Amino acid sequence: DFDWSSIDTSQLPSSYKTNSLKEKKLLRIADHFLQQYTHLCPDRKPLFLHPLNECGVQKFVSTTVRPTQLPYPELHHWDGCASFVSDYLTMEPLKSPVTPPSSLYSPTTILKYQRGNCFDFSVLLCSILLGAGYDAYCVHGYATRKVCTLDETLELCPLLRKPQELPKEEMKSNKYRIKTLPDVQSKLELQQEAEKKAETEAAQKNKEREEEKEVEKPEHDPLYGLRVHAWVLVLPGKREVPETFFINPFTGNSHSTTDEHFLGIESVWNHRNYWVNMQDCRNGCKDLIFDLGDAVRWEVMLPGRNKPLHLLSDSEEEKELWDRETYHMVSDPKKEEEDMSFDMPLSWVSQIQISCREFETRWPQGRKVILYKKAKLEKWAPYLNGNGLVQRLTIYTDLDRTEVVEVREWFKNREDMLDRREVNKQTQLTTEYFSPGHLRALKAHTYASLEPETERTMEFYHKARADELQKRVENAHEMTEYFVGRDDFLHIRHTEFGKRGKEIHLAGTGTDINSRPIVQIKECFHRNLEKPADEDIAECIFLITEEKIHLTYHLKDKYITASKKLFKVAKDESGGNEIEMTPETCLVYQAGSSEKGKNLFHLCKLLQKLTEKEEQLKRQVRKSEAEVLKILKIREEEETDIKLSVSIYDTERYQKRRQEYEATKNELLGQEGQKLDYLAPFLIQTGNREKMTKGQALRVRDDCLADFKSRLSGKVKIIQAHFEKAVKELEKKNQWFQENQNRLSAEEEDDFLLCCSELKFKIKVLELRLEREKHTAWQKYIALKEKLYKDPRLAEHLSHP
Repeated sequence: DFDWSSIDTSQLPSSYKTNSLKEKKLLRIADHFLQQYTHLCPDRKPLFLHPLNECGVQKFVSTTVRPTQLPYPELHHWDGCASFVSDYLTMEPLKSPVTPPSSLYSPTTILKYQRGNCFDFSVLLCSILLGAGYDAYCVHGYATRKVCTLDETLELCPLLRKPQELPKEEMKSNKYRIKTLPDVQSKLELQQEAEKKAETEAAQKNKEREEEKEVEKPEHDPLYGLRVHAWVLVLPGKREVPETFFINPFTGNSHSTTDEHFLGIESVWNHRNYWVNMQDCRNGCKDLIFDLGDAVRWEVMLPGRNKPLHLLSDSEEEKELWDRETYHMVSDPKKEEEDMSFDMPLSWVSQIQISCREFETRWPQGRKVILYKKAKLEKWAPYLNGNGLVQRLTIYTDLDRTEVVEVREWFKNREDMLDRREVNKQTQLTTEYFSPGHLRALKAHTYASLEPETERTMEFYHKARADELQKRVENAHEMTEYFVGRDDFLHIRHTEFGKRGKEIHLAGTGTDINSRPIVQIKECFHRNLEKPADEDIAECIFLITEEKIHLTYHLKDKYITASKKLFKVAKDESGGNEIEMTPETCLVYQAGSSEKGKNLFHLCKLLQKLTEKEEQLKRQVRKSEAEVLKILKIREEEETDIKLSVSIYDTERYQKRRQEYEATKNELLGQEGQKLDYLAPFLIQTGNREKMTKGQALRVRDDCLADFKSRLSGKVKIIQAHFEKAVKELEKKNQWFQENQNRLSAEEEDDFLLCCSELKFKIKVLELRLEREKHTAWQKYIALKEKLYKDPRLAEHLSHP
């Protein structure tokens, strides 16, 4: 509904409104070329050569392309350029779907109004790709209705496409390679199971396809093969592009040149030349050869030294561009008319510029919605939403998009480091993913409810934690913690809880009150190769309610059973902390030995350590429960008061945030700009009178100077004490060295000298700091004294010394 006739062209440069002599000559050449083409190919449609620009002036299509390199890293690669153009512009269909447009506006105007047809999209994208160093061309051709109308309702969302699995390379036979153990599973059973599974999946897929075919069956297009479309062609040779491919500017996606949705090509052009396709397009673009230097397959409009970019080396390309620019600046118009050779004039379009705010906002009004097959994708500009939401994918069960299955949301610039959230509407499970830097090193959190003691899974960045905790899985009856890379080789801790006597809600209560009773704690350890296997504990189970402890050791080589110990914890009858140890309270199985293991004394010592560890584990479990509650409370506060971070390099937003912070700070401190009165504590003692007597003024002066002097002298005394302590420590070190000099090794002597040198340096620094502090203290005292004599409240009663 946009009215292009109402745009303001009064401020555009003169190159938009007039043609230079060289451009006029180019238009005459184009007309002559079109006459010859029409005569030789009367059955083909007219070429798209010199449409009108926004000022109503005919401009050759190659001069509308303006190669520009933009200062954004994302626009240094083709996929970033294509994504930006498809996001930034709003698609407008051609007025006539079977004929090219009568006008082609400059990329600067298209960027200004953020809308255009397929030709506008292609020229802008080609200009940015050429600036990024790609061998890119605009294409005038034909495509299917789905491509021309940007209908993606039957396409799978790119975010839902599974990455292609790379074929595994078969290992070359090597006689020295270790032979793998034989597979003892029945191949027949595995084959039968695989066949059953494949049949079930195939039947399910066929059923779904039949149901969807009835809905997805496309209607017959009466204009099939006649619909005009423009896209971008990228040839190999530049920027390490391996093969030729197309880019659909409406979607920003790449396509193979054999894609069945692209039905034919009339012509291609860039900022250097214009080529007409002379090949048969009955099979679409599948059989086309994109060798623009082949004069049989591609008819070039300006023959001569202009070659396709992929046939020019970098040095030749720079030299040709330099020669053209130099010639354009110093050429004489009269000689230009007489010169028979002709090169493409430079672009009449102004330099393409995109501000940081425009690049960030990207979508028109900062928001874009794309409908896919059983999915809806919404995109927002950063900081547009107060919660940092930048993208949301809603997945449905049906093609009409009525029943929601899953919602995925992506966030940016969150201070709580939330990166992504997935909500499964069927299982009611929510999974949140966090970037590194969360207050509790949280990596992922899966939950159905934020209420305590409900089913949840928390994953952590284990390297950022002192306990190396990687994951914690919890429900109402048990809690399992997984560790990685611990020095004690612990990798699993499993805790089972019993039922409470009374059902009391835990919210707002301490962890030691109304806590779940611990029934069992089990710890699993990896193998410690520094210990013998029968002394290296693999599993330790504390049966707290039964007062038993199970120990299972790692398997020794060539053994099928592991050593085990079972302790029955029985305390003495007097109620003390001592443990009674009898042969009946300890059962030992030593693998590969008929002996009962160590004597009772060693077993008693081991049992004492285990009972102490049991108490430690109980405290640790309570800490883990408290940490879960703390994380839930933090997450609730973070979601209640969402804050977005601002980079210091984002000068506009950073300055605004800084001003808001200063305003809030001044508001909290009281009146804005108000300074603290340095005499207020002393004036209060006199009744804070506006007029004071001479005696009161002298007392205020003396009290203020005495208080300030005591503060300065206190600071000096602290530094003096540190200095004296370092001197005494150095004297003790020297005395110790003299007494033990003959018994020290060379390494110990070096350590002593290093320690003494550090102490000497510390003493020197403290000495300098002490001298500086005494000097500055005296200066500060004099300055305060001068300030007191100039203070209007005391000046009339004090005579300046």
